[in-house]
Parts: sequence; C-alpha cells; structure tokens
Amino acid sequence: MDFFKIEEQDNVVYLKIARGEKYNALNIEMLEEFSEAVSEVKELEPQVVVLCGEGEGFCAGGDISMMKEVQDAKKYDQVMDHIETIVTTLYTMPKIVISALHGPVVGLGLSIALAADYVVAEADATISMNFIGIGLVPDGGGHFWLQERLGTHQAKQFAWEGQQMKAKEAFDHKLVDIVLNDSFHDEVAAIARKWSMRPLQSMIKTKQIYHQYGVDKLLQYLSKERQAQWELRQTKDHLEGVTAFMEKRKPNFQGR
Repeated sequence: MDFFKIEEQDNVVYLKIARGEKYNALNIEMLEEFSEAVSEVKELEPQVVVLCGEGEGFCAGGDISMMKEVQDAKKYDQVMDHIETIVTTLYTMPKIVISALHGPVVGLGLSIALAADYVVAEADATISMNFIGIGLVPDGGGHFWLQERLGTHQAKQFAWEGQQMKAKEAFDHKLVDIVLNDSFHDEVAAIARKWSMRPLQSMIKTKQIYHQYGVDKLLQYLSKERQAQWELRQTKDHLEGVTAFMEKRKPNFQGR
C-alpha cells in the first residue's frame, strides 16, 4: 500500500494513514486504498484496532483537489462508495476500534474518527466538521455520528457553525472519550495493550448488539448525505467556498 501502514503487535493492529506531508488529507486514490485497508484489517486476528495518522495530524479531511477532480456522477459515486465502505466497516467490525487523534482532525477525517468505538485525543488536537466552509454538508456518516454523541439540536449547531474545538472542549461535548497530555503515542499504545487483555469477546458482543440496530440508520444517513452532497456541489456557494479556500480568503456566500 502507498498511503497506509498496517502493523500487528500481539492482539493489537495499527492502521496508520501515511500521507503526513499533507496532514493525511484524503484524495481519490487514498480513499480506494483506505477501503481496502479496513477490509484487510477486519480479517486479521488481533481484536483491537488503533486508527491513527502519520506526521503532524490525524486527517485534514478530503483533499481540496478532489473537489475539482470529481465532476461526473459515476466518479462521484465511486468516491462515495469508498467512503461508505470505510465507515460502515469500522462501525460493524467485530473488533474494538480506537481512533487516536492528534493535530488537525477535520471534515471527513472527523467522520471517520467518530466511526470508532473509542476516541482518544492529544490535548493539542483541533477538531472540526467544517464542511459548511465550502458550502457542503457533513458526509462519511457525519450526521449520524454527531447525532449519536451530541443529540440533534447540538449536532446542527456544530455542523452549521463549522466551529473548531481543542480536545478538552471536544471532550466536554462528548465528541472524544479521553484527552492525553503527555507522550501521546506511548499512552495510546498503553491503552490498546490494556484493552487487548480485557474480556474482548464480551465487549465485541455488546458492540454488535448495539450496532446491529444502528447500521440501518447509518446507511440511511449515508444515502441522504450522498444525495445532498451531489446537489450542493452544483451550487454557486460551493464554488465560491472552494475558490476562496484556494485563494486563502474569506468566502462571500450568497445562499445560492
């Protein structure tokens, strides 16, 4: 694999996004490889998965270049298929999944992180679902994860404001489950080792009992997100948002 590293350590498998020079921003090729990677991890023997990112951040979301590359409906559906495979596989995987967040965790990167069972964040991590900044809605199940953790009203506010939170504030809002201040990667490894020695079959059964009812709802959200995102990609506000991002200026949205 070019963009992902898979490493087994006893009863723990690490899945690392490895495009650190770009803050692990996801492009078309990476999404295809990501869907293959999670499917491969699912079949491995270890029962605990740690999803993490190389370099200075977990994942800065979708690479902005992908917005211009995906113009036709067929290519768009292929991209969304990969995204849906990634998050549904993580959500239903018969393992305990830990996402380890550091640096920027933005947009699709946050959606993928929230598909995990347990979200660990470094104190300096910055967390945002800022699709609104380019005139889009959360995808990758973002609506589902935010509703699960925040409730509908607060989920709307978080999506609409595009607000950026440090890890402690995200913890206070229950978007992350624990904040680590020192030796982040060592502490994450220690948590994974500790969990790997717990009665995991019991934990996995509990996950399956809850998630077997949640997956139908998740799939409905993913379908609606796919439809809404395609429609919004045709709007003037989306074009303005992408243009403003590329030109490093504040967008001038018109509600169109």
